[in-house]
Amino acid sequence: MAGSASTLSRRGFLIRTAALGCSAAASPFLTPVTLAAAPWEHRLVVIILRGAMDGLDVVQPYGDPALAGLRPNLPFGEAGGARDLDGFFALHPVLSPLGGLWDRGELGFIHAVSTPYRDKRSHFDGQDLLEAGTGFDLAASSVRDGWLNRMLQAVPGVQAETAFAIGQDEMLVLKGPAPVDRWAPDARLDLSPQAQRLLERISHDDPLFRDAVAEAFDIAQSLNMAAVDAPVAEDGAPGMMQAMAQAQKGKDHLKVADFAASRLRMDTRIAAFSINGWDTHQNQKATLKAPLETLAETILALRDGLGPVWGQTAVVAMTEFGRTARQNGTNGTDHGTGGAMVLAGGAVRGGRVYTNWPGLRDGDLYKGRDLMPTADVRAYAAAAMQGLFGLDRSVLEGAVFPGLDMAGIGGIIV
Repeated sequence: MAGSASTLSRRGFLIRTAALGCSAAASPFLTPVTLAAAPWEHRLVVIILRGAMDGLDVVQPYGDPALAGLRPNLPFGEAGGARDLDGFFALHPVLSPLGGLWDRGELGFIHAVSTPYRDKRSHFDGQDLLEAGTGFDLAASSVRDGWLNRMLQAVPGVQAETAFAIGQDEMLVLKGPAPVDRWAPDARLDLSPQAQRLLERISHDDPLFRDAVAEAFDIAQSLNMAAVDAPVAEDGAPGMMQAMAQAQKGKDHLKVADFAASRLRMDTRIAAFSINGWDTHQNQKATLKAPLETLAETILALRDGLGPVWGQTAVVAMTEFGRTARQNGTNGTDHGTGGAMVLAGGAVRGGRVYTNWPGLRDGDLYKGRDLMPTADVRAYAAAAMQGLFGLDRSVLEGAVFPGLDMAGIGGIIV
């Protein structure tokens, strides 16, 4: 989409301001989808699980005898309805719809992993470090791009699709100089007549602001109308506007999955988005259900939407840190350290839990409270990109994840 930097800046400001009247502002999902085209046949989907997913509950080490004493009020293992995976780990019952993927080797997990982030346990800092891909020696706040974007910068021939950004800013993990697209679900600029008149009055005496307001209203009207009645592309695939319109019919996370799949079936090779709701400080048995259902439905929607391309796809879901090994006084868990990652897709080497299990006895826990990390989240993300895209280890350990050591990390891609 052509336009000067100042015009794009004004438009971005206006869209953020007008978001008070947008349906996107009330969306419970509130996440952009970030897309990038690249010269490969394999696809990578990165899902950020915001809020610190409890890996010990999602992939339950019921074979560790210390677990029962740490979580007497949190059901686990087959007695709690979980599905046995390998005689030691069990899958949370809410994720049972993914059991068929496990059986076919299209679902796997990585346990006892973490970013280098330690001790402060802030969601915001943890997520920034996760998406920046930095280590101890390079603060996330000093990094202006994310690890997926740095990977794209290292590959020649990367192109973005048509520029399209409505809703929130792009995720840090794909922010940077390499070209990407953005889209947010339900980002229709539906201002009430009163709000529209107010904006027109506020901007009346500022020519630049006034012109930007008028332009944005024209764009919004065109997008809203196009989303209702958009032609199908010549190759039979839905156009971007039609894909957006079709996505309106489902839940927000299904809209995201359907839209991502529609682009990944074409030229897009990388998609990144987030799923929220993993902060389970109290009544974890109940509060963990919704995000787990969302994750399961998202993965299955990606599989269904991708069709034959699913066999060339790896989905990597990661969180900023794990949660305490012990339950707290409100039958929840607090911010911890070691956690778990989720792998899915026809391109992953699934049907297994990758881990160097540290144990859950008091002496095994990190600072006596958290699951001890025995591997770096970044190393497994790097292993996925190495297996999918054939990137050199030196590029991954240098340009993509500065200071990373991938030693000892096996292949997770078929």
